[in-house]
Formats: sequence, structure tokens, C-alpha cells
Amino acid sequence: MSENAPDKPADKLDPVAETILALLQEAGPGASIAPDAVARAFWRPRAKPSDPADGWRRYMNAVNQQARHLARAGRIEILRKGEPVEDPHAPIKGVIRLRLPQG
Repeated sequence: MSENAPDKPADKLDPVAETILALLQEAGPGASIAPDAVARAFWRPRAKPSDPADGWRRYMNAVNQQARHLARAGRIEILRKGEPVEDPHAPIKGVIRLRLPQG
């Protein structure tokens, strides 16, 4: 099986990554969003009536992984204490926010 399978183009983004970018576009230039807002937005249309109110939490790991992926590609910035994280490959502890690149 080849690495470039025809059913998944290399430029196709993960649905969580698409949600991150869509919410950032909607927020506007310079605005930032919290990762939990992405998880909630991603979960809402998929929620079942039997899901707990905090069912969105199951998507937090995916949101954080896709945020790092987008930051490494230069598509977004991860903010820590209001400043862009210099190395998205390094561990990031604490509260973060996401925004489109500035400048």
C-alpha cells in the first residue's frame, strides 16, 4: 500500500483542525479562542441526548494535538500568558489560547 493513498489527500485537514481554523476566522483578526471553545463547537453537532453535559471534554486531546499540528505548520499561534509560544514542539504547560498568526 502506498503512503499517498488516493482516499486521503495529503492536504486534507482533520475535522478538528478545520473547526479550529473556522472559529479563528469567525473570531476575526487578532482575536484568540480557548481550546475548550473548539471542543464544545466540535462536540455540539455530534452530541447525543444521552451524552453528559461535559461530553465535549473527550475532544480536548484532539483539539490540543491539532492545535500543535497547525502551529508547527505556521497556520496558527499558540498563546501562553498572552505571548506566542516560541517552540510548539516543546511541552506547553498551563492555560493556552489560539489565534491566527499576526503580521
